[in-house]
Amino acid sequence: MVKKKKRTPVKKTFRLKLKGKTVVFVDWANVYYWRESLKKDIDPQKLFDYFKTYPEIKEVIFYFGTDEHPASKEQIEQAQRIGYRIVTKPVKYLPKKAESGEIVWVRKCDFDLEIGLDCFERLRRFNGFVFLSGDGDFATLYHRLIKKKKQTVVIYMYGHLGREVWRIKRGIFKASIKKLGVDFYKKMTPHRR
Repeated sequence: MVKKKKRTPVKKTFRLKLKGKTVVFVDWANVYYWRESLKKDIDPQKLFDYFKTYPEIKEVIFYFGTDEHPASKEQIEQAQRIGYRIVTKPVKYLPKKAESGEIVWVRKCDFDLEIGLDCFERLRRFNGFVFLSGDGDFATLYHRLIKKKKQTVVIYMYGHLGREVWRIKRGIFKASIKKLGVDFYKKMTPHRR
């Protein structure tokens, strides 16, 4: 009697249905903080490799601030080696009063304007716009893309999507990074566990 091998369940990956030439905008500061909910870090290489499985995706842009910290410089260099188009600018440090009453310096580097302008510059060349950001400030941009009949996709993490975006009911596709069903996570080294 021949024993049948047990099949290991295959996790289905969700595929985006892209409609024509598409550009991806990765707001890395936003994506980086998804780790708080995921309890894992997103691997920029795996993310890029996933998007490159779509023939419609012609450009993947990585937005991240530049400062003197070696990890910041390495992050930008790594993203460039991977193949992302890099958009960067200097990080600002703003004073903020901590609960203890002491003043702490908070890293700040928003790319809302740059992402909006990059969208505007690509309106005629692209049909699809994919955003990795849960930033509610992008709701106006999404409404304008929808009005121009552009495919608008927002990939976010639960707990990291602005309610202004959540309230958009038509013309936009919203998907949690978890829904994509892909292992986007970095291998954890012992000192990071």
